[in-house]
Order: sequence, then C-alpha cells, then structure tokens
Amino acid sequence: MKIVIGIPAYNEEKNIAAILVKLKKISQDIIVCDDGSNDLTADIGVEMGAIVIQHKRNLGYGAGIRSIFLKAKEISADVLVTFDADGQHKVEDINSVLKPIIKNEADIVIGSRFLSNETKIPKYRKIGIKTITSITNSSIGEKLSDSQSGFRAYNKKTLEKVNPSESGMGVSTEILIKASKEKLKIVETPIVVSYEGDTSTHNPVSHGVSVILSTMKFTSIERPLTFYGIPGIILFSIGLFFIVWTLQIFSETRQIVTNITLIGVGSIMIGVFLLMTSIILYSIVSVVREKRSC
Repeated sequence: MKIVIGIPAYNEEKNIAAILVKLKKISQDIIVCDDGSNDLTADIGVEMGAIVIQHKRNLGYGAGIRSIFLKAKEISADVLVTFDADGQHKVEDINSVLKPIIKNEADIVIGSRFLSNETKIPKYRKIGIKTITSITNSSIGEKLSDSQSGFRAYNKKTLEKVNPSESGMGVSTEILIKASKEKLKIVETPIVVSYEGDTSTHNPVSHGVSVILSTMKFTSIERPLTFYGIPGIILFSIGLFFIVWTLQIFSETRQIVTNITLIGVGSIMIGVFLLMTSIILYSIVSVVREKRSC
C-alpha cells in the first residue's frame, strides 16, 4: 500500500526540516506544497528528498490541499495523509489516522482534537471550531466533533471522487460536503495537538467567515431546493399574510396601511424570486450532472 503524506506549507522553514525527518520514518513519499513562501521552505523540502510543488504566489490553504490531491493521484497514492507544517501535530498520531483506512473501515479519517483529553485548546478556538463544526454537520448530516482538523487520511476512492476547488480555509468543509454527496464513510480518531510555542496559526475570524461562505456556496449548489426554496416559501407565506391583513383593513376602513402593504408586497416578491432561483438552479445542476454521467 502506497502511503503518501502531503504538507501544505507557507513560510515554514523553522519547522519543515524536523517534521520531514520524522515523517520519513513512516513514508518516503512526501509532498510539500510551498504556497508562495518567501523563505527557504521549498529549498529545504527539496534537500530532504520530498516532492515539492511551488506556487508562484500565496494562493491559500485550500489551493495547497488541491495541489496535494492532484499530485497524490498523479503518483498513484493508495492513501493520502494531510499533515500541517506548523509543528502542532504529532507524527506518532499518523498510525492512528491510517488504521481505519488500512482496515477498510472508512474512506476519510479525521484526526479530532476534541476526542483527546491531552489537547488543551484555547477557549476562543474551541468556541469557533465547535460553531463551524455544527454548521458543517447540518450540511452533511454527520455528527463530527472536529470538521476543521487538517490532520486527515483519504483513501484512493476519495482521491478519485473528490476534487477540492476552494482556495481558502473553507476547503476542509468543501471536502466533507463533496464526500457526503458521494456517500463516502467519514470517521474520527483522537489526536493530540500542541498550541504551545511559536507555531503559525490562521486568523480565527477570517477562517470562520471563509468556512461559513464556503458552506453556504456548496449547500446552495448541492441542495438548491432546500437552500432557496424553503426560505422562499416562508417569505411568500408571510407576504400573503400581510396582504390578506391589508385587504381586511381596507374592507373595514377603506384605508391602506402603507407599512403593512409594503411588507406584504416585498415579502412576496423576495419569496417568488427565491423560489424561481431554486427551480432554475436545480434544473441547471441536474443538466450538468446528467452530462457528466454520460
């Protein structure tokens, strides 16, 4: 079984060498995606014998994961493990993440920080991760504890069926949404993450916004009737209520209450627009899927 380890990296010259030395004990097939670094990250990767992909400029975490997926498929990986370059993950946990894949118990394994008592997560991060994970779970119908963990393992089936396109941090959610659509089995296993020392971290606000926007985008594409249709029906119903109320007042007083009328008309117009959008988008997505299947 060919196990490939992929590392998205941006200005990680202080950590990359030590990580590669440890990873070489597990696999000789290591991909480092240098995402436009202006330090020696790429040079160190080459010297250490890794397969180095270089982006000419910084494209984002998701772009790095996409490049790693493509390269892993190109070199016929049976399993791809994605591993952060900031020194927070423990190399020893790779075997735990690999185990369900090797035993054919899962297609995707997520290393969860919340399943380990050893990981001390800062409170602001814990709140953010749990919020984003709740949003992700509602989109994919799973009960994950850590949807944003970058420490994962993917089997060959996943690499063939899932093609990441997000350039930012929303890629973690994108992969899970697409995997859910393909009915791939997702499981979690405990990992230990260190938040001590000089490790690079992503801005929690931009991370959260990126993930929420990504989730909304892919949910609207995968489930347009639900995403647009349900709010459309609700607004249309509210609009009808206010229009009926307006007509009732007019029949009794021969006066039109402007505010109530505007709410009614506005709600109906927005509701109709959302309903039409849901139907049109559903039709377009269905046609695209039929063409792909031909």
